[in-house]
Amino acid sequence: MFAILRTIRKPIRMLMLPIFAMMLSACDPAMLGGLGGGPKIDPNEPIAVALLVPRGGTASDDLLAKNLENAARLAIRDLEGVKINLRVYGTAGKASNAATAASQAVAEGAKIILGPVYGEAANAAGVAVAESGVNVLSFSNNTTIAGGNVFVLGPTFDTTANRLVRYAKRTGKDKIVVLHANNIGGQLGRNAIQRAIAANGATMSGDIEYALSQEAVRAAIPRVKAAIDSTGANALFMTANSSTALPLLGDLLPASGIKNNTTQFVGLSRWDIPAQTLAIPGIQGGWFALPDPGASAAFAARYNATYGERPLDIAGLAFDGIAAIGSLVKSKKGNALTASALTQGAGFRGANGIFRLLKDGTNERGLAVATVRNNQVVLLEAAPKAFGGAGF
Repeated sequence: MFAILRTIRKPIRMLMLPIFAMMLSACDPAMLGGLGGGPKIDPNEPIAVALLVPRGGTASDDLLAKNLENAARLAIRDLEGVKINLRVYGTAGKASNAATAASQAVAEGAKIILGPVYGEAANAAGVAVAESGVNVLSFSNNTTIAGGNVFVLGPTFDTTANRLVRYAKRTGKDKIVVLHANNIGGQLGRNAIQRAIAANGATMSGDIEYALSQEAVRAAIPRVKAAIDSTGANALFMTANSSTALPLLGDLLPASGIKNNTTQFVGLSRWDIPAQTLAIPGIQGGWFALPDPGASAAFAARYNATYGERPLDIAGLAFDGIAAIGSLVKSKKGNALTASALTQGAGFRGANGIFRLLKDGTNERGLAVATVRNNQVVLLEAAPKAFGGAGF
């Protein structure tokens, strides 16, 4: 495996979301609840919101739980004319606990569930309360669990791929080779890029995969070069991140003659996390997508001023969930928390910019496009401020 690449791996298990979480096959909440469902509310009374967090699990789970609750309470302070009765339930990060907590929350009057984090736990929570019609806004970004009464708030491959392919197409980098690992994450990333290529009228010029070993990565490089040379591809999309193959690819690709000045490197992962990634020589000039930097910085500053520490990246999702709930309840409609209301096209403004929930249970987020210059992030195109603006 990538032993030499571990020095910049994040120590906290959930700093990034579980996009590769195991798919559950036993139950599908999409089969149990239809779109448009949700309990009626009295918008003039406090709205009971259940927050399911992995408190009681590992130390990193407890830290994550603390961040999520803090961010949710920070969002509640912003609400005008809306009262939220936030009830927090610990799940220890386990699916069985999440199902029990979700059922208990609904029995105690919860009108909507915010969380949990892990894909299995979110799926279990959704199944447990599907018949009640209560919707679950999970913090997962595992799109395989989305649908029915379960929504995922976490950033998805599809949103990132669409943003980057659309930008690449507009700038003339429309003949694309995809380089990805042969694991679940790499394949899901490849599939998202393929869908984005088809949706945006670009051309798929090659699909190169590699096993999770340094030898396999090295062996993939000649195949990448052959695909580029034979098709005239002008963009190379990579799914790898800094804790897997990206540092090695950053060395091997330029050494083989594949360089950014002729074939645009594009990353499906965040190349600014952790910050050491920006120092990889081979990705200088490459593109990646990131949330609205201004919104993210403002949220982090408010969180730090309130709690005396910077938030984990995932904390913003709890803020988003409360912001969406508050915005809908403010309409003073009894159906404000139904699935049809949650998926209104205008979307919401959250900790990291605009976002909206889609009818299939996934989400779309407003992202900026950035490049790496001299080990620094430089914006190429700002994140949109409303849906229908630049990049959408």
